Amino acid sequence: MIAALACLVSFTGFWIAQRAAHVSMIDLMVYRAEGWTVRTGRDLYTMVATEANLPTTYPPFAAMLFAPLTWLGVPAMRTLATAANLGLLLVVVHLSLRLVGRPQRVPRAATTFAVAAVAVWCEPVWTTLRYGQINLLLAVLVLWDLTRRAGHRWAGVGIGVAAGIKLTPALFAAFLALVGAAQGWRRLRTGRGVWNPSLRRAAVAVAAFAATVSVAAVALPRDSHNFWTRMVFEASRVGHTEETANQSVRGVLARALHTPDPSASWLVTAAVIGVLGLAVAVAAALAGDRLPSGAAWAACACAVTALLVSPVSWSHHWVWCVPMVLLLASEALRRRDPLWRIGAALTGLLFCSFLLWAVPHTPGRRFELHQNAGEMLLSAVYPLAGLAFLAVAGTQAVRALRTPRDHPRAVIPAQSRGRRSDQAYADR
Repeated sequence: MIAALACLVSFTGFWIAQRAAHVSMIDLMVYRAEGWTVRTGRDLYTMVATEANLPTTYPPFAAMLFAPLTWLGVPAMRTLATAANLGLLLVVVHLSLRLVGRPQRVPRAATTFAVAAVAVWCEPVWTTLRYGQINLLLAVLVLWDLTRRAGHRWAGVGIGVAAGIKLTPALFAAFLALVGAAQGWRRLRTGRGVWNPSLRRAAVAVAAFAATVSVAAVALPRDSHNFWTRMVFEASRVGHTEETANQSVRGVLARALHTPDPSASWLVTAAVIGVLGLAVAVAAALAGDRLPSGAAWAACACAVTALLVSPVSWSHHWVWCVPMVLLLASEALRRRDPLWRIGAALTGLLFCSFLLWAVPHTPGRRFELHQNAGEMLLSAVYPLAGLAFLAVAGTQAVRALRTPRDHPRAVIPAQSRGRRSDQAYADR
């Protein structure tokens, strides 16, 4: 009850602060315009909305889901969207705790309320609600999938639908396919069939994604053709690459090289990070019981990789900081190591600091093309944190894989055994 009350007070304060700041919820207005364009049968990808003339950037399936927003007036829509995002934050925290395996002595409901009361003030979550974005919804769909029993018939649907709304979560399907291929090779060597829960989950995700594409193709054939033949390749539609808000590797390179189009250097860098990041995620998944919270390490590594290699990852896309910080905090509690506690605390403070906005970033002025070294560092805090996380996750995964299964270190301590990993379930 105390935690729930604290969460209610925090959410109320957040609501008042957002209203006092006169937040625009500009992305929500774009979603509404997309829904109206679908309803009226106009060209979705020539539409621009709001005073900023923002275009449609998501697949046409997303615009179909936005159509119900047109049934509400703007004030009611904004209120409902804010309330829904606050509810989704609670779900994200709950699913993250399930994925990590919260300490048994702490009630999950109390922990969920307490963590959400703080997480609502971190920059990615604040900005998500400020713009009326859908990042928390996408995170819920993915986390819901990853925390289900590996053999569940619907496991994978959430990832497929999330990829149908926005393409970035599709990397989770590739991750599951790689894990399934590695597990299938293990099973083949022991004389068993190749098919396994991870491959099945990847297949279901691909099927669900294909279903979203097919539904949109039937309902919006012209827009579907335009998106999949042209718009999907036009990353510049989203905004200027060098903007401070772009917390992807491409944004960092644009600011470091003082160019709005670092295509050549970005392609090579993104390819290397993508391969290494997926390797870390797969290794963590394959470690199974030998790596406490292995499923969480794998999921967060995959999410961070997707954010790093995406052409544009706005700061509000980094809502995956919530499960990432919870994972680091859980490890700090389990290990009782001061260095882990300091690392978890610093990571949490970084995402709550709004530090990246300390550099000149007036829209339209393009100050980011002329940053000095200090400003470049400040405007790259999320990618740097992501790379550091991948390094830590990779170290933990490699150590776990080198540990024999019958070694005492391979046994998960009781306080971190909130839920067995999907990989351990699949191995059994």
